[in-house]
Amino acid sequence: MARRIDVTGAGGVRLAAWEFGDPPKTDRAHDPALSPAPSSSGGADLPGVLLLHGLMGRASHWAPTARWLSARHRAVALDQRGHGRSDKAPQAAYTRDAYVEDAEAALEQLGLGPAVVIGHAMGALTGWQLAAKRPDLVRGLIICDMRASALGTASQHTWTEWFRAWPVPFATLADVRKWFGEDDPWVERPNRARGEFYAEVMAESPDGWRPVFEPEQMLRSRETWVYDAHWEELAQVRCPTLVVRGLDGELGRAEAQEMVRVLPNGQYAEVADAGHLVHYDQPEAWRTAIEPFLNTLATA
Repeated sequence: MARRIDVTGAGGVRLAAWEFGDPPKTDRAHDPALSPAPSSSGGADLPGVLLLHGLMGRASHWAPTARWLSARHRAVALDQRGHGRSDKAPQAAYTRDAYVEDAEAALEQLGLGPAVVIGHAMGALTGWQLAAKRPDLVRGLIICDMRASALGTASQHTWTEWFRAWPVPFATLADVRKWFGEDDPWVERPNRARGEFYAEVMAESPDGWRPVFEPEQMLRSRETWVYDAHWEELAQVRCPTLVVRGLDGELGRAEAQEMVRVLPNGQYAEVADAGHLVHYDQPEAWRTAIEPFLNTLATA
């Protein structure tokens, strides 16, 4: 079962946060000040985890991880602005500062901090920028397949052309799964998990299946970070941090290990047979990779 909790982000943007599954009950009475949302009736005494999806993702992509975490944590996944069930207002800011301030607001309004922040791709960048800005809110960080180097103009152009290549609307969800899992020019070999990932961000409309986000807003979001390197903020992250990469992902081993070196308290892990969508490609191996790190935080 998924429970929705409304959060007010930067500039008044309405954000949807989600708890998946029932968190364990605790002995101490629930303190409304710790978790003001009436939908969260348990787990206030448990250490908090905030899960941040990547560009085009949604909170539900974290559902298996969140359910696994809920045995020992209060795990909340956030639909970031422009994504999932959160606001997609055309006039809203889709900047780095806005995404970081949204995550900051979620931690404060949900009473999760100091929390472990787990981010994939753009969500990981948000996580480490938040940890640098508000170390009081982040006690541990997991970075999943996100580069710290600048990607440049060519990368943004490639993404623009890729969005134009989508054959929307899709007639069926099966067509979505086939195109993103097999026919997409970006797919080197058939990838069932990738097809499922994109099927999860589609919604039915009168003429077929379309993404729940606006591609233009995704490009606006991306252009606020794609041209710059982000090593400086990475070096400011003081909490324990685990950098995880898929063996066939977008984050290369050399860059990942350099990120670990730059981090004051960094660790490294990689997941075999996984691409960019590490937690989605290989969920069991992903959990195996991050569990020792989480255990260390629990005993710190």
